[in-house]
Parts: sequence; C-alpha cells; structure tokens
Amino acid sequence: MSNITNNVDLNKISKTIEEGRNDLSTLRRPVKLAAEWNLNPDKPYQFKTELAYEKGKQVIEIDSPSFLGGNGNRLGPMAYCVAGITSCFIATFVTVASSKGIRLSKLNVNAQCNINFAKTFDIADEPITEGIEFQIEAESQDADKQQLEEIIGLAEKRCPAIYSMMHEIKVNAIIK
Repeated sequence: MSNITNNVDLNKISKTIEEGRNDLSTLRRPVKLAAEWNLNPDKPYQFKTELAYEKGKQVIEIDSPSFLGGNGNRLGPMAYCVAGITSCFIATFVTVASSKGIRLSKLNVNAQCNINFAKTFDIADEPITEGIEFQIEAESQDADKQQLEEIIGLAEKRCPAIYSMMHEIKVNAIIK
C-alpha cells in the first residue's frame, strides 16, 4: 500500500533507510555525465551534456552570459547551480515534513544567489558565492509557522546540495 504525502513516497524512503542501515554502501549513488564544449560559434550553446536518470535521459545545453564570453542563448552554469541547490533544499524540506506527517497545502520558493566574479577574473580574492537566500511560502493545516521553521532548520542540515556547497569538494581534474 502506497504512503504518499506531499508527492513523496514514504514507503520508498523507508525501504531506502532500512537498506542503508543494513548496508551503508547502498546509500552511495554516482552522478555521471559526459559532456562536450562546443567550439563552433554558430551553435546557440557552449556546453552540452546528456544526463541519464532512472527512466530516461535529458540533454542540457548551457551558454554563458555575454559578460562571461557567451551569447546568453541558454541558462548559464550558475543558474543551473542555483536551480539545483534550490530544488534539492525544497525536496529535503518536503521529505522532512512528509516524514513528520505534515501535509502541505502550498509550497513556493523564490531563491537568489549573488555571485561575485572578481575572483573568476583574478581581480580580487573575494568569495565567489555571497550566499543564497530562500524565501519560502509554505502552508499547512498540520503545522504552524514555528514547526515549519524547525523543518527548515533540519533541511539546512540534511540537504545534500547545501552540504556540498558548504564543504570542500575534492576535485581531481586530469588531461587524458
């Protein structure tokens, strides 16, 4: 029997948690992509990748904004980063709320992330990301504002994207 709250299948999550308790390695999941930088200025993008997911594949084309040398024909890389961190944070928020039996009647988010390109252009050694702000509009008959704020705190601690942004990610880049 399915136990879906806020479009989150809690039975699937319970199964994942149980498997993880029995074998931590089941909780490690790779994200892989193969990509190509477009060298032809006649195409409307600079970078193209195809990502696989459980039930298919999706092609993503990225073009830098004009001030970064692109043509602004597609979303730029940082827009995808902001969309990724926002969707991951909100998914974590909804999952925590759902696991606590809180049914949401409304959930909207506006996100803003200020990017400082001074370091990118070797002009100043200032942080590139000046933070991200989420303005969340959440409504529930099951929880008051204080309870929803507690869930936000848990989501901040548990969100994989936020964790990745706040901790060093080891990069191993090599030329083949």
